[in-house]
Amino acid sequence: MTVQQDPGAPPAPLPVEAGLLSHALEVAGRLANDAAEVITATAGRERPDGTAPAANPFDWVTDTDRTLERHTRRVLAAEFPGVPVVGEEYGALTEGADPGAHRAPYRWVVDPVDGTANYVAGFPWCAYSLALVDASGPVVGVIADPSRAQIYAAARGRGVRANGVPVRVVPRAPAGGLICAELGPDRTAGFTRQAAAGHAGIRSLGSSALAVTQVALGHAVAAVLEGHREWDVAGAACLAAEAGAVVVDGDGRPDPLPRDTMIVAVPGALDAVLGWWRAATG
Repeated sequence: MTVQQDPGAPPAPLPVEAGLLSHALEVAGRLANDAAEVITATAGRERPDGTAPAANPFDWVTDTDRTLERHTRRVLAAEFPGVPVVGEEYGALTEGADPGAHRAPYRWVVDPVDGTANYVAGFPWCAYSLALVDASGPVVGVIADPSRAQIYAAARGRGVRANGVPVRVVPRAPAGGLICAELGPDRTAGFTRQAAAGHAGIRSLGSSALAVTQVALGHAVAAVLEGHREWDVAGAACLAAEAGAVVVDGDGRPDPLPRDTMIVAVPGALDAVLGWWRAATG
């Protein structure tokens, strides 16, 4: 199977002024370090704030979620005045910003704790995610992985670094590799059967940001997600693209930030993974 290149695929990414990239990376890295310290100190010790929605009993919100997002918004408002911030806990509302964030040339997108149920349980699989996004997709992406004491950072055209060390994916077939899947129960069962027949393993651990990040780091051959939100994946999508992974939607069309289904794969794995996905959902 080959992936058909859609003639309506996104054009080449827009150029970004070098000073903006450097400043955004520096500020995002500082915020990620702040978040990592807070998450490390409080994971497994904080109780959820209120009751999770009945539709998803694990969709908790904690004081840490809110505190980290407010801190992020304060810093970004001071460093990048007029640039909207879109976040999981407070939506597109931020001091001095236009609520029409998606119409602005740039916007920041933050998930203060991706994998909150894991964070509450003390399970070491949660992250802080921050991205600067323009009309071409993620410009800067930073993920804090507190349990592994790692900060992953990328910027358009500048590659990826893990605690300062450059990272690049290696092409390979999916057989013998792991695929991170964040899907509903019905989708997971079908996709797992298809992957098992292709001799690949599935891992579902509850953080979309870290699932995609594993592909950028070369730990997983692919990640398949559905039902995600922009703040779940924007930072990790930047890492994946800059590391040399392929990012497509559920139909196999290249898309830097797919909205519904998102498939991220190392070169050499995409065709098989996309075929399994189609077989499981078709």
